[in-house]
Parts: sequence; structure tokens; C-alpha cells
Amino acid sequence: MESQKIKHLLSFPVIVAALGYFVDIYDLLLFGIVRIPSLKTLGLDVDTDGTMILNFQMVGLLLGGILWGMLGDKKGRLSVLFGSILVYSVANILCGFLPFLPFNDKAMTYAILRFIAGVGLAGELGAGITLVSESLPKELRAIGTSIVAGFGLLGAVVAQLTVELAGDWTYAYFIGGSLGLFLLFLRVGVMESGLYKDLRDTDIQKGNFLGVFTNRKRFIKYVKCISIGLPTWFCVGILAVMGNQFAPSFGIGEIDPGKAIMWAYVGISVGDFASGLISQLLRSRKKAILYMMLFTIVGIVLMLYGGTRSETMYYFYCAWLGLGTGYWAMFVTVGAEQFGTNIRSTAATTIPNMVRGLLPVMLIAFDHLKVHNGVIVSASIVGLIVFALAIYSTLTIAETHNKDLDYTE
Repeated sequence: MESQKIKHLLSFPVIVAALGYFVDIYDLLLFGIVRIPSLKTLGLDVDTDGTMILNFQMVGLLLGGILWGMLGDKKGRLSVLFGSILVYSVANILCGFLPFLPFNDKAMTYAILRFIAGVGLAGELGAGITLVSESLPKELRAIGTSIVAGFGLLGAVVAQLTVELAGDWTYAYFIGGSLGLFLLFLRVGVMESGLYKDLRDTDIQKGNFLGVFTNRKRFIKYVKCISIGLPTWFCVGILAVMGNQFAPSFGIGEIDPGKAIMWAYVGISVGDFASGLISQLLRSRKKAILYMMLFTIVGIVLMLYGGTRSETMYYFYCAWLGLGTGYWAMFVTVGAEQFGTNIRSTAATTIPNMVRGLLPVMLIAFDHLKVHNGVIVSASIVGLIVFALAIYSTLTIAETHNKDLDYTE
């Protein structure tokens, strides 16, 4: 029995989905890691242009999530895994050529390339989690998706180490794009989801994104799924990526956003492995997510008000917040489990990308509030709203532990 479980958890779809998410995270966070050196090389403003370029990437994720999600339900999970990786790999390689491209407006060129990369990156996680969720027995889903995310999130660590070892941010983009193209060849042997195959040739409507909004109960469920994921990108997008902005308030000489991101994702990777096991032990997705959120809140309070007085301490708290928000895989799994097979890819792909796409809204609020309140109070206000929505949604959404996924909307 145990050997059968291990066989399922180490099956080809799980391994390839994990490798795919590894490359996805590497490329997704690479701009945040090389933001300062790349913008300085190109003669651009680190904060103003940097925020604009990051927002372009996150909007690309938002729109790409809708595109790939619908394609995943209409054309199959594998079509998304192939198409999305080709788009973001090419975009990342072009980012490496930025210093040599003959465009005067480097900021807009960079932003457009990150937008294209964002569109491509949007398809990876949702399609991979959907494929794994539908391929594994229901009692192994939480652990399987945790393996995918836990291993995949180490891509952030490798991205930071690559930048440090390569010594030039352009090489990091070339390596990221090349890893993606290599992964494309591995994908050839992956089989389509059995549940999707059974649905493919029926007349049931598939991939209707607007169908999420035309049914009140389904729409509320969708919004709650998105709200549950918001704390993850609040912690990464504001407290880690914008870590350099907090240094003066703490009396710290310098905080390297690349290292802050790396330590956050070390924590998230461990948290993702743990979240699947906690969910299995508690026999509840909701309890696992709620407890991890409360743990994260304690870390944020200590980071912002507990006397963070050194760069090392800031990175320690980034790792703490990462560990707490390591329910990312669980949150995406919950999104996949809440909806029927005919719109499951649409839901599982758009939900995490809606969360990523709402980072610009959080950044706009943060930037607006910090003018009169400073970064610590501004981050606290945005965080309070984000966590209130997330906790309410977690408490009121339906439990999906061991739910049978063989149904349609």
C-alpha cells in the first residue's frame, strides 16, 4: 500500500509539474531579484520605473490566467503546459538582450517584455495543479500538490543564487529562458488527465470563464478563493520585493530585495511541504490554511513593530512570513477542488493569477498611503485589509478535503 502511494506521488505528471513550477517561479521572481541592478544598468529609476514594470508583469499574469485557464478546459491541460512555457521562455531570453536592443524607451520595452512573460507564466501553476489533482487518488491530492509547489518554489532560491554566481543579471535571464525550453522537451511524455479525457468529447460547455460570474453562488465562491491567496502576495510583493524601502525606517543601512525574496521563498517552500501534511493530519484544508495565516500575522507584527534592527533579522522575518504563507499550493488546490471538471482549469489557473494581478492594487494603495503615513503604517493598513478578507473567506468557504472531483458544473 505504501509503495503504491510513493509510486503515485513520484509519477511522471507530478515530477514534470514540479519541475515546471520550479522554472515558472525562477522566471516569475527574476525581475524582482534583478530589479535594482538591471534598472541601474539601463539608466532607469529603481522605484518609479521598477514599480511600473512589475505592474505590467502582474497585469500580464492576470490576463494570461484567463487565457490559459479557458484553453486548459477547451483544449486540454497539456496544451496550456506547452504553450505557456514557450511564451515565457522566449520573453525571458529577450529580457537578457535588453542592453543591446535598439529601442530608446528602455522602460517601456522592459515593461512590455515582462508583460509577455507574465502572460506566459500565468498558465504553468494552474494547469500543473489541475493535472496532478485529477491524476492522483483523492487521499493523496494535498500531498501531491504540496510536492509540486514545495519543490517548485525553490526556483526563487536558485534564481537569487544564479544572479550572485553569474555576476551579470542578463545571464540569469538567458538561463531562465533556456531552462524553460529544456522543460518543453520533458513535457512530451506527459499524459492528459483521465477526467478531462472523459469530458473532452461530450457536449458539455467547457472553459466558460464568464460562467463564473453568471451564477451568484459560484461567483462568491470564486471571490473567496482569490481572497484566501491575497496574504501570500502581500508578503512577497510588498514586504520582500520592496524591502529596500523599509530599511531607513528600521535604521538599517541596506536591505537587498533579492535576498529578501530568496529567504521568503525558502520559507514558502518548507511551508508548502508542511501544508499538505498538516491538511492530511487535520483532515481539513481550511484549518491548515487558517493556522498558517495566524502564524504569518504574528511574524508581520514582530517584523514591523518588534524592533527589526539588522538586515539579517529582516531576512529572518521574510523566511517566517514565507513559512506562514506556504499554504500557496493548498490554496490553489482548494480553488481546483471547488469547481467542476468543465471549468476546473479555468478556475485553478485564473484564481492564483487574480491574486498576483491584484498586487498592483496593493502597491498603489501602499504607495498612496506611505506619502503621509510612512512605509510601516501603510504596510500595516494594507495588510489588515488583506488578512481580514482572507480569514473571513477561509472560515466561510466549503471544505474540500477528500472531495470527489469527477463532476461538472
